[in-house]
Amino acid sequence: MLGKSGFFCACLSLASAVLCLFSVPVSHASSMPLREGWTLQSACKLQADGATISTNAFHPQGWTEVTVPSTVLAAQVAAGEFKQPYFGMNLRKIPGTSYPIGQNFSNLPMPEDSPYRCGWWYRKTFELPAGERGKTLWLRFGGINYRAILWINGKQIADDKQIAGAYRTYEFDVTRDLLPGRENTIAIETFAPTETDLGINWVDWNPCPPDKDMGLWGPVDLITTGPVSLRSPLAVTHFADASLGEADLSVYAELHNASDIAVHGIVTGTVAGIHIEQPVNLAANESKTVAFSPEQFPQLRMHNPRVWWPYQMGEPHLETLTLSFSEGGRVSDEQSVRFGIREIKSELTNKGFRLFKVNGKPILIRGAGWSQDMLLRQNPEYLRDELRLVRDMHLNTIRLEGKLETQEFFNLADEQGILVMLGWCCCDHWEHWDKWQPGTLDIATASLRSQMLRLRWHPSLLVWLNGSDNPPSANVESAYLAIESETQWPNPVISSASATPTSVTGKSGVKMTGPYDYVAPSYWLADTAKYGGAYGFNTETSPGPAIPSLSSLRKFIPADQLWPPNATWSYHFGGGEFKDLNVFDEAMKAVYGAPENLADYIRIAQTMSYDSERAMYEGYSRNKYTSTGVIQWMLNNAWPSMIWHLYDYYLDTGGGYFGTKKACEPLHVQYSYDDRSVYVVNSTYEVSPRLTVSARAYDNNLKELFAKESELEVAADSSTNAMSIPDSVFAANSPITFIQLTLKNASGKTVSRNFYWVPSKLTTWDWPKTDYTHTPALEHEDLKALRSLPQARIEATAENVPGTNTVEVHLRNPSKALAFQIAIAATKLDSEDIVPTLWSDNYVELMPGESIALTGTLPAYAPEKYAISITAWNAPSITLHPEALMHTVASVAP
Repeated sequence: MLGKSGFFCACLSLASAVLCLFSVPVSHASSMPLREGWTLQSACKLQADGATISTNAFHPQGWTEVTVPSTVLAAQVAAGEFKQPYFGMNLRKIPGTSYPIGQNFSNLPMPEDSPYRCGWWYRKTFELPAGERGKTLWLRFGGINYRAILWINGKQIADDKQIAGAYRTYEFDVTRDLLPGRENTIAIETFAPTETDLGINWVDWNPCPPDKDMGLWGPVDLITTGPVSLRSPLAVTHFADASLGEADLSVYAELHNASDIAVHGIVTGTVAGIHIEQPVNLAANESKTVAFSPEQFPQLRMHNPRVWWPYQMGEPHLETLTLSFSEGGRVSDEQSVRFGIREIKSELTNKGFRLFKVNGKPILIRGAGWSQDMLLRQNPEYLRDELRLVRDMHLNTIRLEGKLETQEFFNLADEQGILVMLGWCCCDHWEHWDKWQPGTLDIATASLRSQMLRLRWHPSLLVWLNGSDNPPSANVESAYLAIESETQWPNPVISSASATPTSVTGKSGVKMTGPYDYVAPSYWLADTAKYGGAYGFNTETSPGPAIPSLSSLRKFIPADQLWPPNATWSYHFGGGEFKDLNVFDEAMKAVYGAPENLADYIRIAQTMSYDSERAMYEGYSRNKYTSTGVIQWMLNNAWPSMIWHLYDYYLDTGGGYFGTKKACEPLHVQYSYDDRSVYVVNSTYEVSPRLTVSARAYDNNLKELFAKESELEVAADSSTNAMSIPDSVFAANSPITFIQLTLKNASGKTVSRNFYWVPSKLTTWDWPKTDYTHTPALEHEDLKALRSLPQARIEATAENVPGTNTVEVHLRNPSKALAFQIAIAATKLDSEDIVPTLWSDNYVELMPGESIALTGTLPAYAPEKYAISITAWNAPSITLHPEALMHTVASVAP
């Protein structure tokens, strides 16, 4: 139906209920989470039908206990039916996992022998308090994959045509179906997505679980309101000018009258402390969008507001919006959300690149692609740790390709000032528009409406992508844009993550040109016009593989298969074109020399990841705002993996993590491979006066070839050429030139230090053979001299900071040799890494006589006794044991 405001009502009249496609609010007048006490069983093992299963008289025998949300397989794993599915190749032992390794299972039919071809029943019995009599009762599902049939107390509420779509949310008016003061039973039969459904897709990131993540993957809640419900409160900001001294707020909410009579009431509330109210009339069963504009309500024109910023630009200050609907002085429903006073826009630069602005200021997007757990399991503590790691790397954005996360995720992003790109996924039926059947577009637009209304108030949301690898067809894109307009989506929308223009919205201003596999560090500045180089906005790109630490490898690779790499390793690579690490391994052999053993392989791999990730982010940072954004593919993994992460599945941090952290630090000094310049990148929004840049170059024997200091002032949010290192320095007869850079502030404090190992001849590129995975090397660079560096010696001390979970480690190089790629880790007494430990710096170099202090923040749950492990390419390893952690020196001679 059509509300008076012209808003298309997303409520459908069913046989015994009303289905409303509204959002998940932050708070309700009354909400009962239905988490515990569910049971699960395959429909193929049952003779009973839904009318019987959903009655109190039915007694489930042999059903699996499950806490919701949970997919079917996640429930079976939690119950111990399948052990350690992420270890080795155990996933292949689960029935139904017979699809070819490396293929995208979402595009394949469920195997004939799969137990997940059947429907799977979720069942819960609960007592509804008698006090709920006379109120309106809503049963809300936050996510069902993919189809379902819902029954309550022996009555069918909705069928599998009405419940279809992995990213839809549902609210059923079950007032007439639940019995207050008595025991009630809910039973819902769920069905996995087929190859022609808009399901949840893992592309080539990792295997797909055999159940295709079927089941109740979102929360289930029972909501109590009066006759009128209020959903999706939203406050939209528009600033009068760049001073941000005046902000116009527009407020919206979705109302639905569940009763059969007209209702005359009032919507009241406060937005950032400002009182608003207006009368509203609702016809029987009417839905309506209520709006408060600053033109109608002048108090919404705020003066000197406290503004929400991404954390690198300012304080992510949050305000509260509370709205309620009352009739005759009685509150029917009330909701509150935390929102930010901020305005995000985007534009095309004069070169056609997409540039985002937050509150009128440009921002270079530096982020990475997100993944949920492969079984869609939720762990709030783990999630908080992940976002801590994002900020620790100085990244400002997370991209969700599909995998539309929980409210807790978005709340944390809001609070921590981390921007979120989000949109639909690629590579399955979501992008097979020419194969969509009648009804597919309806599911797609209903899914979009659900997500718009579920998420729209979050200040962390940067942009919505209507497509991923490809833009939608014109009719689909137009339908999406209509939904986004109807739901007052307050942020930019772009057609896809690719550069393909559309007839509806024109140029996207972004590119998705790769690479996704290993390229040498010089690549990012070598390509200036065609591929993945540091210009424009690259929505997903990566230098490829990311080998975990030995501590992590032992958690998912059997001990007898740790070395050499084998089929078990390969199972934890990617899919499609990324089923092997040939490009990475061949580059390792050509550049650094073949590894002698597992420890050697891991050590070289960490250095390669450090060097290549640092170079990627540095390239885009130096070139801002010719470059406008880069998203590393990926940030994390859905399961233990050898590719595409900045921290691994267990939250262990390796070379790629610290290369990223180095490149993205707020004030940063860096070397350029293309023209041998030294730049200072200021990622803060304040001028930095009286900085001193120092650059020194050494040959392979540490003979000084160049030394220069330069004083400069750098503008806010800038990239400044401080000096260049002469070509003659690199003409010296040395296989490697070491470059040491430091940046000091006016008080002489070092605010950035950086160290490079530059080959005498950089990699040359076979550009015509470029494909989406990478550009192959025509001739690799040669860094094998690093394998024969003279032995160095490291002295180390460590002490706990009293009253904290922080350890300070002091390193000194008393030898006459360079100590190369010194890595530090906090470990349990069995040598397992303590994760996540946040180190101030890592994978560092120390010149002769040089010292450095590093701090590590251990997780709150770290053991009381632990050790500090220190390794380097060319120095003996050191372990500081617990008794040595208080002001004790450990010095090991070669």
